[in-house]
Amino acid sequence: MPNNRFIERPRSFCSLGGALLTVTALPGVIPILHTAMGCGGSIYWNQYGSTGYLGAGYCGGLAVPSSNIQEKDIIFGGSDRLEEQVRTTIELIDGEVFMILTGCTADIIGDDIQAVVRQYRNEGINIFGAETGGFHGNGYKGHDIVMTVLTGEFIETKKEKNKNKINLLGIVPGQDAFWRGNLLKTRALLEKLGLEVNSFFTEHDTLENIRNAGDAALTVVVSDFYAHQTAKTLQEVHQIPYIVNPFPIGPTATEAFLKKIAEALDIAPQTVNEVIAAETQQYFRYVERVADAYNDLDWQRYAVVVGDANYAPAITKFLADDFGWLPELMVVTDDIDDEDKPKINAVVTSLTSHYPVTIAYESDPTEIKTHFWKVVPRKTDSLYQNTFSPGFVVGSHLEREFATDIGAGHLTVSYPVVNRIVLNRGYAGYDGSLSLIEDLLSVIAAQR
Repeated sequence: MPNNRFIERPRSFCSLGGALLTVTALPGVIPILHTAMGCGGSIYWNQYGSTGYLGAGYCGGLAVPSSNIQEKDIIFGGSDRLEEQVRTTIELIDGEVFMILTGCTADIIGDDIQAVVRQYRNEGINIFGAETGGFHGNGYKGHDIVMTVLTGEFIETKKEKNKNKINLLGIVPGQDAFWRGNLLKTRALLEKLGLEVNSFFTEHDTLENIRNAGDAALTVVVSDFYAHQTAKTLQEVHQIPYIVNPFPIGPTATEAFLKKIAEALDIAPQTVNEVIAAETQQYFRYVERVADAYNDLDWQRYAVVVGDANYAPAITKFLADDFGWLPELMVVTDDIDDEDKPKINAVVTSLTSHYPVTIAYESDPTEIKTHFWKVVPRKTDSLYQNTFSPGFVVGSHLEREFATDIGAGHLTVSYPVVNRIVLNRGYAGYDGSLSLIEDLLSVIAAQR
């Protein structure tokens, strides 16, 4: 990014924020921040207001233990202050595993957190440390750092593998406001193939399950970009191969996803075909209930899709291949390296509908309109001018003003999610895409 660019309204947490939300989502794991005063509080208020009002949970939010290092610690080193905070946390907080997370200040001065970790490990405490200062990257990077430490140091290595067991990665707590629902829906779908799924962050997961994840036969990463280092660690340390699949939304993408899993695990074609047939039949039984209104009331829309590298391609594919909408522009808000952009482009070039979608890479919400007008000509006095109407914007809360400006409907699905309450809703798979249809059409119906 050019030096004269700055981010006024960021679309992700810093690395520490992503790490903290990941740790607090893990069962029985207690975070201990080693950072300056204010970091924990700032992250929580961001979490509270930008992730569908995700609550703090046990020992989360403003209750997260923190060393709160100050000027004297920065000058003389903050290791003693960290050691004091760790001992106090272990005495007062009921936790099975403790994870030290560093902020920018601690990383810059070079405090040796591993020395503190070794001290308490010698006392029999399950404690780990991760360098997660915000300058390491965004929230997705922080998630991967924490999960890499966990999978490399906490999970037990097992020579014997369970051929029906998999580890599920790629859905990032907090950065994906719908992470709980997405994990539950993906997990339930894979279980229908007869698989045992370690999904790390749901209410079905326990620390014991995570500790024994080393006997999985395969790691499945439902993201072209997130949690890849974690998957590589599972492969290098525990000899568990991994496959990568784009985040699946809707029947077309989910069918391809299930077939890929079945092929990797040598599941009988009859088994996967039966699951696909049953799920597809159920999907269309629900869709047919709204088909009359969709056609009679002309609910087809032109669309702009704005989101991260999971959501933007997945929703664009669903709209074009399954829902019959016309996605004119897809804006990916992550900072994607040029060599990785073909992964995004492949989603558009492989659309079964062959709809010509324009792709842009942009995180600045003020520039979305610039990309839009390059694709959609401004209105003229010509009677036959093709305008963006009726239109719809699927994006984050930051796109609400843009949608209003162009007279389009709007649904928030990607971070930041400020104008929705999210409990267990998710958009993954067959069932999740039905929820997405409900949400999209409810916006249109509410305007009648």
